[in-house]
Amino acid sequence: MANVLVIDDDEAICSLLAFGLGRAGHTVECARTLERGLTLLEHKDFSVALLDVLMPDGNGLDILPRIRKAPSAPEVIIITGAGVSGAELAIKNGAWDYVQKPFSLKEVTLPLVRALEYRQEKARASQPQVIFNRDRIIGSSPKFVECLNLMAMAATTDSTVLIQGETGTGKELFARAIHDNSARKSRDFIVVDCAALPSTLIESVLFGHRKGSFTGADKTTDGLIKAADSGTLFLDEVGELPLEAQKSFLRILQEKSFRPIGSQTEVRSDFRLLAATNRDLEAMSEEGTFRKDLLFRLRSLTIELPPMRNRLEDIKELTLYHTSRLCERFGLGTKAVSPEFFEYMTAYAWPGNVRELVNTLEGAITVARFDHTLLPPHLPQHIRVYFAKISDAKPRTDGFREADRPAPNPDSFPTLKEYRRDAIAEVERAYLVKLMEHAQGDFRKACDVSGVSRSRLYDLLKSHKVDF
Repeated sequence: MANVLVIDDDEAICSLLAFGLGRAGHTVECARTLERGLTLLEHKDFSVALLDVLMPDGNGLDILPRIRKAPSAPEVIIITGAGVSGAELAIKNGAWDYVQKPFSLKEVTLPLVRALEYRQEKARASQPQVIFNRDRIIGSSPKFVECLNLMAMAATTDSTVLIQGETGTGKELFARAIHDNSARKSRDFIVVDCAALPSTLIESVLFGHRKGSFTGADKTTDGLIKAADSGTLFLDEVGELPLEAQKSFLRILQEKSFRPIGSQTEVRSDFRLLAATNRDLEAMSEEGTFRKDLLFRLRSLTIELPPMRNRLEDIKELTLYHTSRLCERFGLGTKAVSPEFFEYMTAYAWPGNVRELVNTLEGAITVARFDHTLLPPHLPQHIRVYFAKISDAKPRTDGFREADRPAPNPDSFPTLKEYRRDAIAEVERAYLVKLMEHAQGDFRKACDVSGVSRSRLYDLLKSHKVDF
């Protein structure tokens, strides 16, 4: 039987679940606030957490990542009254399953049993973690690691993969990594830029043509689909593919054969298909601008790459990696990076994602060519202006704007006790921030490194308002 945590402010629901699940042999603890739930998760091990969405101290979905990073990493079942939209949001945020209010005990028990079975299977699995080459794919934030795990799984199969994400998030890098770690890695990786295909030549480019089949066809040419035989065909920006080409491509996916222009015979091509898009193909299919049947074929496995603004914890790692790489490329000695430079980098929203970040570093290194350390003045003007604006907009903790701050009283001076207390607090907070960065949010590792008990470390982090 399992330890189950119920995080819900409704006393009747807590009592129902505690009684019903307790009779089934489970140990149930209830938390009436999100803060209390997180405290219990840090001090006790739970297999499953039943989490309400609307709580007095916030939205349950906001703490889902912290629940999943708890020492026992429980499976999360969301309790929602928001209907299908709430359920969809819960699953996209990493929940195991959801239960809609009002519910019966039976409706809760089934997903709970399934979650426990899944957890037992994970514990029994003895396979070593898949090792794959992730050259130039940098990042270790939770959302990004999920994508890396999916990429590793995709490399072991021949399934079609759809990679979704904003421009500049690294979709082609992921596609190449899947190919380079697959059984087809010794064969060609053929890229089809669907946005750049001329509408009048799409069929010729994809299927190839025979000599004399149209004006200008002075020789027989194999198309890109044939070039990908035994290898991988990557459709970049597949959402830009015209409807007529979508129809033709659907048949090729089904039959793995096609007829070049001007040919009377079918040609076979055994390719593995990967596709990428920055567009919402689901919405396009509803509008009739993308074929639903093709969408179903493309998304056997889907990898959703997070935008840079949702993985800011990766910026330091990305900055150090690309700074070293760019300095080597420019024939420069490796440059140090100042803390202030990192502060500016993590404050910026990066609408162009990783691609914009790399281009920004390239410009900064060019400006700092003869300097040993990257500093904020080396950054482009628009990033420095952005940082100045958000810094000015931040409310001061003491309630004063800098211009309105009262002049210090020259006669006032802190006592030694006050000075020592403030200095210790400042040093403690700086240590805790570095500790959690070093432990990468792993609470158990942070305890081992610091030599502090779990409860003491939790109290310190909370008192110094350090996010963990």
